[in-house]
Amino acid sequence: METMKLRAHIGADGMLQIQTPTDFKDISVEVVIVVQPLPDAEVAALEKPQARYNAWGKPTTKKSISNALAKRLQRSIALMEQLRQEVALDKTSIRSMIEEGRRF
Repeated sequence: METMKLRAHIGADGMLQIQTPTDFKDISVEVVIVVQPLPDAEVAALEKPQARYNAWGKPTTKKSISNALAKRLQRSIALMEQLRQEVALDKTSIRSMIEEGRRF
């Protein structure tokens, strides 16, 4: 037997939809549901977004995440450009490779 306590929201259509993973597979089960409205104080606490913090203890926001992604993208572009310069071949090297390839 597995007991779970879930919180859900009943939409304007009056339908309660519950999706939850279980350890049971391909088996008939009996499900008991108790629907009990939450007190207003609990509902307000649930609706208030919880602050999230990064590994350094700073709060994460959409702006901070966007800035981090932008910095990462700039670094990736710089690394790609550096790699392109390191791997770049001059025209004479390309010609000699073509000539060598024709020999085989």
